[in-house]
Amino acid sequence: MKKSVSLLLAGLMLCGALAGCGGNDSYGAGETSTDDAASTGASGAITVISREDGSGTRSAFVELTGVEDDNGDNTTAEAEIANKTDVVLTSVAGNESAIGYVSLGSLNGTVKAIQVDGVDATVENVKSGDYTLSRPFNIATKGEPTGVAKDFINFILSADGQAIVEEEGYIKVNDAAEAFTSDGSEGQIAVGGSSSVSPVMEKLIEAYKAVNPKAQIDLQTSDSTSGMTGAMDGTFAIGMASRELKDEEAAELTGTAIALDGIAVVVNPASSIENLTMDQIKGIYTGEITDWADVAA
Repeated sequence: MKKSVSLLLAGLMLCGALAGCGGNDSYGAGETSTDDAASTGASGAITVISREDGSGTRSAFVELTGVEDDNGDNTTAEAEIANKTDVVLTSVAGNESAIGYVSLGSLNGTVKAIQVDGVDATVENVKSGDYTLSRPFNIATKGEPTGVAKDFINFILSADGQAIVEEEGYIKVNDAAEAFTSDGSEGQIAVGGSSSVSPVMEKLIEAYKAVNPKAQIDLQTSDSTSGMTGAMDGTFAIGMASRELKDEEAAELTGTAIALDGIAVVVNPASSIENLTMDQIKGIYTGEITDWADVAA
């Protein structure tokens, strides 16, 4: 009997000692676990989300932030690569330690757009030039467009088309545009390229087909480089790029700006980060800054 009681007491003392140590799930006053610190967005390893090679958004982002220099694109090898705008949004929305960048017009409530150098990512600030992360949305054709392609481009640049650009959260490029009248062109064409331009292009196609139901336009979404390549080889009557045309592209294609767009730097809504300087963004994307504690205010 005495032996049984002694064993019971020893077991109770052991349990008490373990409770006092706290294990992995108990912290004293003022202590925080590594996981909890990371979940605030103020400390812990940064998950860098970038776009794929060929993305116009990536091309503009690395140029504007200084991630690209004379030696090329220096995006950290640790970055997770997303091949579409929607993938960036989903990745950042699902990871409290993540940072990414997307078209301003693609923002939704699943992520938080932060300030850059103390300036909000808004259409008004892009228009004024106060928000410096911005780029054009371009379309390109090989030679002079004809038929449905010509009529559709005229619609995009008309007052009707530019109104849709504004309605979708982008900045119109033609304030003096006149109302559109279709020439009634018939036939089928393909438009393809940038996943950043694709959402507003889809709305433009929908509105144009309501005006000219004889036209058939197929939209194919990929990236800016594929859009320009497709326009050059005839796969697309109209290619889309969310950046300026490269010299070798401009030598073969005619580019036309249809809108101006900002690039929003986004974090998870749970993150405490509200503002980053351009230098901090560059440091994060080149891998020089790897922990949120090094940028938290």
